[in-house]
Amino acid sequence: MGVSGSGKSTLGAVLAGALDAPFLEGDSYHAAAAVAKMRSGQPLDDADRWPWLDRLGAAIGAEVRATGVAVAACSALRRSYRDRLVTAIGAPTRFLLLDGTPEELRRRLGNRPGHYMPSSLLTSQLETLERLGPDEAATTLDASAPPERLCREALAWLACDHAGDAAQA
Repeated sequence: MGVSGSGKSTLGAVLAGALDAPFLEGDSYHAAAAVAKMRSGQPLDDADRWPWLDRLGAAIGAEVRATGVAVAACSALRRSYRDRLVTAIGAPTRFLLLDGTPEELRRRLGNRPGHYMPSSLLTSQLETLERLGPDEAATTLDASAPPERLCREALAWLACDHAGDAAQA
């Protein structure tokens, strides 16, 4: 999870490969009207986001039930969005927040020709982002790190997180 340009899709694909799990690209679950809205430089509002989160969460949940694990890339900027995803998924869910500096994020967005998300929306995404709460099953990773290092850090965190679940069961 994270704002546009943080590397969600890149890490998601690498992590899914390491876990031999399906990868779901959250952008693929946006309605055409929402994509058009973003392409025109307008930020999404909650009315745009709720159905998207429900579609994505249902798809993740279906993959988890079918294969045991799934990896998805999704902004999930607010706690309420993360909570909505967890409910829609219906299975234990963990979040990795890729956190980067505004300067690095703007640079990355400038290097993505053809993507519907204009860099002009980065400020609204950063303003919308709610930091992880201590009670969330989540951790923060440095978005500037190479994807392979991020994958190792994510796998280590997930292994520790799952070990804690097993110890509590």
